[in-house]
Amino acid sequence: MSEARTWIEALDLMPHPEGGFYRESYRAGACFEGEDTAFPTGRSHATAIYFLLQGGNFSSFHRIRSDELWHFHTGDGLHIHVIEPAGGYRRLQLGTDVAAGHLPQAVVPAGSWFASEVVPGGSFSLVGCTVAPGFDFADFELADGIELSAGYAQHAELVSRLTRPGREDSGTS
Repeated sequence: MSEARTWIEALDLMPHPEGGFYRESYRAGACFEGEDTAFPTGRSHATAIYFLLQGGNFSSFHRIRSDELWHFHTGDGLHIHVIEPAGGYRRLQLGTDVAAGHLPQAVVPAGSWFASEVVPGGSFSLVGCTVAPGFDFADFELADGIELSAGYAQHAELVSRLTRPGREDSGTS
């Protein structure tokens, strides 16, 4: 059995709509109350998931309403491609190879489009993602590659490579 499959089974991960495998591992008991916040009453203060991506697969471009903090756990490095609302691009490199520019954790700012893939030649990457305020499906948007490319023409090749045709707006992060 592959090491990735061992982790998938040990952590009871399930297929993720954007690609890869995941399981929620934490949801804060405390929730926002009242209408004085930018998030609805009842939204958890924070959530966390395990996320495993195998080489040759990718996590499709998507965005959420909250900041997302990524934590590297094991496996090969992970590239997180971020397109900021104003159109700027940056690649976050998650992992332990500091000589190659990897960091053990990185943040994707709220409202940014992002996708991820295992470093070239890698077999899998197991990471954690913490979202604050907590993740809710209502805040998740899976990109339509044609629409995203039209809005960010300078990144059309990357968007085309890291989106899937026939997407639907559902999932988790």
